[in-house]
Amino acid sequence: MEAQNLSFSLSSTIPTSQIQIRKTPSLQFLLKTKKNHSLNLKGIFLKPHFCFSPKNKKIECRNCLQRVESEGSTVLDDGVSKQVRKKKLAVFVSGGGSNFKSIYEATADGIVHGVVVVLVTNKLDCGGAKYAREQGIPLILFPKAKDSSEGWSTEDLVYALRTWNIDFILLAGYLKLIPTELVQAFPRSIFNIHPSLLPAFGGKGYYGMKVHKAVIASGARYSGPTIHHVDEHYDTGRILAQGVVPVLPNDTAETLAARVLQEEHKLYVEVAAALCEERVVWRQDGVPLIRSKEDPDHYR
Repeated sequence: MEAQNLSFSLSSTIPTSQIQIRKTPSLQFLLKTKKNHSLNLKGIFLKPHFCFSPKNKKIECRNCLQRVESEGSTVLDDGVSKQVRKKKLAVFVSGGGSNFKSIYEATADGIVHGVVVVLVTNKLDCGGAKYAREQGIPLILFPKAKDSSEGWSTEDLVYALRTWNIDFILLAGYLKLIPTELVQAFPRSIFNIHPSLLPAFGGKGYYGMKVHKAVIASGARYSGPTIHHVDEHYDTGRILAQGVVPVLPNDTAETLAARVLQEEHKLYVEVAAALCEERVVWRQDGVPLIRSKEDPDHYR
């Protein structure tokens, strides 16, 4: 099967000779450090939390320092060892954030060769945002509400994510439609998880318990999560991975949701690991595939 390797952009290195405030028309870097703390980009480095403030927009963050591993690790590519740098991840949430938590814990445990750089949410009081605060992960409020001065514009968000050298954007229960400008700025780099076997029970209005109620009402015998590439519409991007669970005769929307959610946690970590290890390839017709870690000739 012919496949085209997904290409990744190289991240730039933050100059460490002098820590200063840099201002541009669209973005300010506020590198906040304490006395006697320094940056060391060899091996393990201490990274002061960035406070991005494009056009005076604030990013919420906790803790002064975050320990991040910057060194690459060796993975196999067609039987040949190669160095793969850690990928930088932005996660988007609107609710409890259990998938976000699973991904973050997998990065902390070394299961996923990446680091969650920022959490984007449209609800600063949601469970996912609370967990990000506890872990010292910066928060961005997006999109900007029509009747409020709070929140970031699409232009500001794209600029910040590009400046942060984000490799992948992972939507984990984010209920807003991703703007075309963001999709175009990160081609083949945005993925979403949906709690049904797409293309069934997907699209605008299908989210949360509405999905599971519809699955049960249809008489479907199986359900499960789908992870797909994000395009300009709801749930129409090419499918990357799916997990399958049974729909039991006495299921309620709540019991089915709990079963699907367990599979979501497992599936999203597997996909995040494949993305960060550069094992996602794209078929000539635009369908993404996951190459097996053990057997490079096998695709999921």
